[in-house]
Amino acid sequence: MPTVEPQMLKGVLALLLLQLVEQQEDYGYSLVQRLRAAGLVDAAEGSVYPALARLEAKGLLLPRMVREGRGPGRRYYSPSPSGVDELARLHASWAAVSAAVRAVGDEDVEAGTAPAPTRGARG
Repeated sequence: MPTVEPQMLKGVLALLLLQLVEQQEDYGYSLVQRLRAAGLVDAAEGSVYPALARLEAKGLLLPRMVREGRGPGRRYYSPSPSGVDELARLHASWAAVSAAVRAVGDEDVEAGTAPAPTRGARG
């Protein structure tokens, strides 16, 4: 499975996290596992936890502490109303970027100037 450029993942992490917690209230490590299961094998706790903290600080996530047994509690997240609005905005932004990438790729193919395959690419 190809890896995702770290800056690209950083750019869409808020969108992904808001999307995941809109689907199901969840806690940090479980969100990391869900991102990895979705194909983002490079998703790491060192990126996800700070992103969750930023989203919470902006009022986009609602945390809820759940104590299970004797261990420390888990912080479960769900989107706030502002988080739902932000998710819609991020989806629209992603759609615009995706459309532009496809359009540029289509122009390259039509003009016969598609980029050469990168080293190690299979055809």
